[in-house]
Amino acid sequence: MASIRRTLSPYQDRSHQNGGSTSPFSLNSPSHKHNSTSRFASPLSTFGVGVRRFIGGEKHIPPRKGYRTWRRSIYSCMLFFLVGFLLGLAPFGEFEDVRSRDFSFEVNRSPTLDVKEDILVDKVELAVQNEKRENVKERFDYLARKQLIVVTPTYNRALQAFYLNRLGQVLRLVPPPLLWIVVEMNVASTETADILRGMGIMYRHLVCTKNLTNIKDRGVHQRNRALEHIEYHKLDGIVYFADDDNVYSLQLFETMREISRFGTWPVAMLAQSKNKATLEGPVCNGSQVIGWHTNEKSKRLRRFHVDMSGFAFNSTILWDPKRWKKPSLALIRQLDTVKEGFQETTFIEQLVEDESQMEATPLGCSRIMNWHLHLEARELGYPNGWLLPKNLDALLPIE
Repeated sequence: MASIRRTLSPYQDRSHQNGGSTSPFSLNSPSHKHNSTSRFASPLSTFGVGVRRFIGGEKHIPPRKGYRTWRRSIYSCMLFFLVGFLLGLAPFGEFEDVRSRDFSFEVNRSPTLDVKEDILVDKVELAVQNEKRENVKERFDYLARKQLIVVTPTYNRALQAFYLNRLGQVLRLVPPPLLWIVVEMNVASTETADILRGMGIMYRHLVCTKNLTNIKDRGVHQRNRALEHIEYHKLDGIVYFADDDNVYSLQLFETMREISRFGTWPVAMLAQSKNKATLEGPVCNGSQVIGWHTNEKSKRLRRFHVDMSGFAFNSTILWDPKRWKKPSLALIRQLDTVKEGFQETTFIEQLVEDESQMEATPLGCSRIMNWHLHLEARELGYPNGWLLPKNLDALLPIE
């Protein structure tokens, strides 16, 4: 019988010559298994094998380097997206309408409250709206107030710091807008500037430069310096001359804002002898001036019996005469050439013609709102051993 001899492949791998199981012609080889599996496997099992390969469940040989990584990521994302989409469409039960639920609670053993009635929400919203309205109203009230222009002449003396601080603390309590004009002679002292900066109110620190040898009344020229400043800058407001040694109430500054042209009120004055108090100012019938209080015989010739701190006027009289139908543009200033005690009446005569153009405040002049006190001693000394620089509040002991 003829024998048949099988010819070997020209390529012989030494590792498979002894009958290794990894031979390409062996039944146990991977290629043989893959071919036999692909023949008889169903399409569903083939899809499962592919999914396991792409998500890393079964190792296989990639066609080339780098191709398996991005392809596996794409198929993984697609698979998870498909699963999530199917889960989102699947019904898991019926949702109960929240609005039909009764959310009630008990506070301090009181009857339950139902949130669906919106009782508490309405109250909160209403309170917020009221708060906003109050803020808006307060802002408009602030804008509607007239500006007060308080003019204070001052000079270096023992109680200057005390007087300025006392008056400044009163002005701080006055609702704005308020401008405090403080006038000094010849030079603006550092101590006065420090007091004004520490008050926290709007101020202007002015200096009156005059030859002291020709000045009868220092305060007249200081007030005129303030009037020049108001006229030059056309400041709009109610001008009031407030000396630093007087005592003022807050109601006085509140009533000033009601003045249209010229307002006046009675002032209580302590006599020089300090043994009695006198009253100087208008006699009123409601808001109408019908007479004057006066006690000094030397001042009975005055046209208007008013103290310097007993009147206030509209600043537009100084720089807008057409508004008040004044024929001339003459400067309105205080005069130091007149007799002492007549500066007030000569100045008021430039502002108004008679009592019909005046406004008495408060109604009936029934309340004293400021005092003119003569408490400062002209020869006030300090204890021995104390040095007073520039007559202000800096006291240094001498060793």
